[in-house]
Amino acid sequence: MSDDKSITMTHHLGIDAGGTSTRAVVLDSHGRALGYGRSGSGNPISAGPVVAAASLRAATAQALDGAALAGSVISTTAVAMAGGSSVTDDLTVAASIRGALLPTGVTAAVTIEKDLLALYFSGTPEADGYALVAGTGAAAVRVRGGEVEAVCDGLGWLLGDDGSGFWIGREVARAVAADLDGRGPTTALTPMLLAARNPGLTTGRAPTSSSVVRHELSSERDLRLSELVRWVYALRPVQLAQYAPLAFEAARAGHDAVAEHIVNQAGHVLAATLAAVVSPGLDGPLVVGGSVLVNQAAVRDIVSDVGPARLDGPGDHRAHRRPVVVVPDGLVGAAVLSLRNAGIRVDKTVFDTVTRSLGQLR
Repeated sequence: MSDDKSITMTHHLGIDAGGTSTRAVVLDSHGRALGYGRSGSGNPISAGPVVAAASLRAATAQALDGAALAGSVISTTAVAMAGGSSVTDDLTVAASIRGALLPTGVTAAVTIEKDLLALYFSGTPEADGYALVAGTGAAAVRVRGGEVEAVCDGLGWLLGDDGSGFWIGREVARAVAADLDGRGPTTALTPMLLAARNPGLTTGRAPTSSSVVRHELSSERDLRLSELVRWVYALRPVQLAQYAPLAFEAARAGHDAVAEHIVNQAGHVLAATLAAVVSPGLDGPLVVGGSVLVNQAAVRDIVSDVGPARLDGPGDHRAHRRPVVVVPDGLVGAAVLSLRNAGIRVDKTVFDTVTRSLGQLR
């Protein structure tokens, strides 16, 4: 890193600290992305403060190296993460996040931003609009004047996250359990899910002796159901999200009403989540993100098709379609928020510069 560039603080740092990965970008005051870095989980709630701090530090160092800049040139830093400002209520976590960047040379003030606001600004520079995310979890926000005004869902696996990867994966597991238990219809999801865990179970053969469930269910039920119960309950609930793709695979193959129903319901509950934050007097784009909405056009189309009639408010039948923007993550938005925190007006020209230049670095 060249020292002659470290005299004045003229650059900005945006970090998208996700539960799976952390991304960082260094920008100049015109919005040009100069360096990009990526590391592991940066969320202190899901990964713990120590792991999160290491990820933030690694991604930032990589971005600074890519830009050939010293950390001392950074004047503002915005860190977007789930929980947003609620994370700052935990002084220990907040101090860990801020302290993590010191070894990189970044000494400027750090602001912790809501990940949903960063997601929104990853798709548009407009001050008013909406965002919907469906990854492992799910939530919607209304943005007015560049700030989050309302939020729906994002309540976690026990109380919400309707339509999320977890929700879909859980529905897959429940459908398979109902099939094997005789309570539900036969579904192609059953052999698919069992094969994902243990290929021997698809034919009804007994599991290996080390995995046989040794309790009363084994003699009274299908061994496949007993094994399913054992390993599903051994998972952390959110790990069920890994089985969400099975629903889409079976639905695309056709002729499986159970899978098609799960996919259809996912779209409808996400549309309902979005509708809950819509204000009849606030127009604007809809930015969508998260693996379910980014990778699964079937769910995205349902949200788009079902949503418009409700998005304009009760009694309004214009069926106005809002522009829908799909974004891969919240890094562009974190960069936008860092620029805004420096007092820089992020208009369409600056926003396009951020988006284009960052895209060239990824």
